[in-house]
Amino acid sequence: MSSLESPNSPPNLSFTIRPGAAASTPTKFSRSISTKEPSFSHFPYTPPRLSAPTTLSKSLHTSPLASPLHSPVPTKIPDLHSAAYQCVSSVLKKDGQILSIAVSNGFVYTGSDANAIRIWRLPEFAECGQLKTKACMVVALVVSNERVYAAYGDGKIRVWRRTSDHGGLKHIRLATIPKTGSYVRSYIAGKDKTQMKHTGPITALAISASDDILYSASLDKTVKVWRISDLKCIETIQAHPEPINAIAVADDGVLFTASDDATVKVWRRNFCRGDQPHSLTVTLPAKSSPVKSLALTQDGGVLYGGCTDGYINYWLMGWFSGQLNYGGALQGHTHAVMCLASVASYVVSGSADATCRVWIREQDGGQHTCVAVLVGHRGPIRSITAFSGALGEDQSSTEDGFTICTGSLDGVLKVWHVTCKNVKSSSLQSPARSGSEYFEL
Repeated sequence: MSSLESPNSPPNLSFTIRPGAAASTPTKFSRSISTKEPSFSHFPYTPPRLSAPTTLSKSLHTSPLASPLHSPVPTKIPDLHSAAYQCVSSVLKKDGQILSIAVSNGFVYTGSDANAIRIWRLPEFAECGQLKTKACMVVALVVSNERVYAAYGDGKIRVWRRTSDHGGLKHIRLATIPKTGSYVRSYIAGKDKTQMKHTGPITALAISASDDILYSASLDKTVKVWRISDLKCIETIQAHPEPINAIAVADDGVLFTASDDATVKVWRRNFCRGDQPHSLTVTLPAKSSPVKSLALTQDGGVLYGGCTDGYINYWLMGWFSGQLNYGGALQGHTHAVMCLASVASYVVSGSADATCRVWIREQDGGQHTCVAVLVGHRGPIRSITAFSGALGEDQSSTEDGFTICTGSLDGVLKVWHVTCKNVKSSSLQSPARSGSEYFEL
């Protein structure tokens, strides 16, 4: 079932106290909530109420989605007219929870609890195919060099090659990682087959195209390194003492890993080190909160880490020293930040509080301002991607716009267009001017 709709407005909360009432008089509370969305009672996830913290009946991570350690501070919007958003598409399929999203060369791939990866064509965002397997639960997706890599709940990675057949899109199944035959060869060679396959669920995938490497992270606390040319596991990194939730790779091959141990670790590859070429460079603490998501700017200048306390910590790269320095934390979400995406000068965050926030940063990367809060999902936002431009956008438009795709545990896939006009650095530096408004969760 698919439908087009406008995003739901944030819940209107109002309090009324009768004049002359004593201090002990109960307060009358009224609540108005839009009911345009269909019911999701048949899904395993139960939508959260405003008066209780969000809970997940089925989670890929072992740690809880904690509430903030500090009281949430409302994010000021310097100019209400500087940012506008619209939900241009909202799609509900009988696939269960949306767990992963990837975009590449005009196509969007979405993974869910079901055994099919759905393919959507841009700019019309129309479904144009599916990739089906016997395995279910597509927990991670990445697309690179016309290849689609998908991690499933069975701990294996499946690979397709994308081609065009008589003007149509076609995907050819290439392999399953690790290959079954590799177990036999490992046994003959006297090697432990657990060195090749993750012993726990996979949580994230990342590609280092320059090094021809695929990385996979897992709840088993390791990162495995796969050589893309022959799809063999060439290294297992004992990365963290706790489950690993997210990974990211810079253009220069630097690997970042985020874990429930409340740290982000930075790894560099040295080809002269033999069987263990990846070495730990630095450990970045995340203020005692498990890190659930990572995002890196295109130039590698800013690293973001979303945590279970609702904060987004970020680190700035020193252009002369080459070292990452702690820059601060973005406050706004009331529950765990489960996914992050970076596009142009913006970073987009999806949270277990069922909202998505759009932040703009100044050129030096140190100052951030929340310019929009996307409200419409009824469950935690598990996956997100963002790219420049809009669906069917007029190329002559001078607006600074981009598109966001969000997938939630409510089973709904939403597409948003965000337009930011005339956002000047002066307005970002003066958030307390008259007429400023609040977006409050």
